[in-house]
Amino acid sequence: MDNKTRCKWCNLKNELYIKYHDEEWCRPNFDDKYLFEMLILESFQAGLSWECILNKREDFRKAFDNFDIDKICKYNEEKIAKLLLNEKIVRNKRKINATINNSKIFKKIQKEYGSFYNYLKIFTKNRTIYETNKATSELSDNISKDLQKKGMKFVGSTIIYSYLQAIGVIYSHDRECFLYKEK
Repeated sequence: MDNKTRCKWCNLKNELYIKYHDEEWCRPNFDDKYLFEMLILESFQAGLSWECILNKREDFRKAFDNFDIDKICKYNEEKIAKLLLNEKIVRNKRKINATINNSKIFKKIQKEYGSFYNYLKIFTKNRTIYETNKATSELSDNISKDLQKKGMKFVGSTIIYSYLQAIGVIYSHDRECFLYKEK
């Protein structure tokens, strides 16, 4: 273990969490496949810890066909029943149904805007926001409201704020963290 100071939330006893913190969190990644994966995972996080979801990430990938949006859009009752029996993921029928629903809306947004990131840029103006110690913001409120208006579920402002941090739109490393930086 190195002696680097990390964000308070990072469990230093979990190598997976450290790797996520150091190599992925708050780093811009606007590839639509990644944006889709993170939206699903963040939606499953609702009411749970991110560490719980991160620890199950590989199992989520297997269970959800490597986050293949076209396959997820076609999930039927048989597939939902199979997912509900999978003890390696979060077995919440509302979240599974929301994933299928949100996948279809994600595809509509891609079609309308050319990519999901192009849609996000309407709100972000293609900029990175540097802020810490927040769980929501006007930005996450606005995106959340619009996604809900489009019919998405489990996309409240707190989930969207976490999502924006995860994909690198909001840069939130603690001041004490070795990765902290300002504009």
